[in-house]
Amino acid sequence: MPEIKNSGFSTVETNLEELDEKIHAHRRKIFRRVVEIIIVLIIAAALFGLWMALRSYDSYEVISTQQRDDSEAVKFEEFSGKIIKYSNDGASCMDNSNKLIWNQSYEMTRPKLDMCQEYLAIYDQQGTSIYIMDQTGLKKEIDTNMPIQTVNIAGQGTIAVLMKSDNISYVKLYDRNGKELASGEFYGDQGGFPVDIALSDDAQKMAVDMVDVNDGNIKSTISFYNFGSVGQNEIDNNVGTFSYSDMLIPDIEYISDNRMYAIGDNEIIVFGGSQKPAVEQEISLDKEVESVFYNDKYIGIVTANEGEEVSHHIQVYDKNGKVIMENDTSLAYTAVEFLQNNDICIRNDHECELFTIHSIKKFAYTFDNKIYRIMSGVTSRRYTFIMDGETQEVRLK
Repeated sequence: MPEIKNSGFSTVETNLEELDEKIHAHRRKIFRRVVEIIIVLIIAAALFGLWMALRSYDSYEVISTQQRDDSEAVKFEEFSGKIIKYSNDGASCMDNSNKLIWNQSYEMTRPKLDMCQEYLAIYDQQGTSIYIMDQTGLKKEIDTNMPIQTVNIAGQGTIAVLMKSDNISYVKLYDRNGKELASGEFYGDQGGFPVDIALSDDAQKMAVDMVDVNDGNIKSTISFYNFGSVGQNEIDNNVGTFSYSDMLIPDIEYISDNRMYAIGDNEIIVFGGSQKPAVEQEISLDKEVESVFYNDKYIGIVTANEGEEVSHHIQVYDKNGKVIMENDTSLAYTAVEFLQNNDICIRNDHECELFTIHSIKKFAYTFDNKIYRIMSGVTSRRYTFIMDGETQEVRLK
C-alpha cells in the first residue's frame, strides 16, 4: 500500500483564518485613525471658530473701491444683500460693486422705506404716494386720497397702510398689484387713535396699535386681525385685543409669520401664536431706554448709564426673553442696528463699533470720511463700508 502523506489542508485553513483576522484588525485600526483625525479636525475647527469669534480688530484693508456720485441728503439701506440709495427725488438699487440694478424716480417730501424679504415699499410720509418694488424694479405705484402715516409690507408684496384725515384714521390692505383687499376706520373720539400697524410676513395677520389719552392717563391697546379661515369666524376678523394702562406703546413689528414685538415705554411684549395671539414674554425696562433695535432672531435695547464714565449699556435678548449679550459703549451714536450676520453696529457719522452676539467688541474705528452704512459680508472679517462718495469692500485686520 502506498504511503499517504499529509496534504496540509488544515494548515492552509488556519492561515486563512489568521489572515482574515489580521485584515479586520487592520481595518479597525484604520477606522479608529480616521475617527481620531475627524475628531481632531472638528476640535481644531471649533477652536478656530472660537478664536475668530473672540478676536478683535482695530484696522482694515480695502479690497476694492467703487466711486459714487451722490446727491445731497441721500440715504442708504440694505435690501436683500443689495444697496438702496434714496432721496426726495428718487431711489436706486445697486449691488456691492455699484452696478445699477434699477432706478425709480419720484417726488416725495419725506420718503420712508419698509421692506420684507424680496419686497420693498417706498412711501411719502404725510404724502399720498407708495411705490411697491422688488429686486427687479417697480411692481406697482399706489396713490392714496389721504395723508400716509406709515406703511408695512409683507413677504409677497402685500402692504398695510395707515392714513389719517381730521379725527379719523384709516387702515387699508393692498396686494402688490394695487388691489384693495380690506379696510377699516378708527374714530378718535371712540377709544383713541392708531399710532402704528404691523403686518405678518405672510400677510395673514395684522395688528393695530391704539393710544388713548383721557384725563392725563395713557392707555395702549393692540388689536389683532386674522385674514385666514380662523379670522373669518370672528367679528371684523378680530382674534384678540390687549390693553395696557399707564403705558405708551409707540412701535409694533412682526418679525415672522407668528411673532410680534410691542415696544412700550416700560416693557417689551413678545406676542406669539400661529392663529390667535398670546403673550409669550414680557421684558421689563427698568432704566430709561434710548434705542430699540431688532431682527427676526433678537431684540436689543440701549439704556443710559447715568453718572458713569461709560454712557450707554447694550443688552440683547433672544426670542424667549433671555439676555444673551451685554456690553457698554461711550460712543455718542446716532444709529444702532443688527447687521445680516447678527453683529450689533453702533455708529455716528465718523465712528463705529461692532459687537458680536457673544458680547465681544469686535471692531472700533474712527473714519476720516463720513460713513453712511455698514454691511456684513460673506465671511466674519468681510464688510462693505458705504462712505461719502465711495463704496469700499474691506477685510478687518
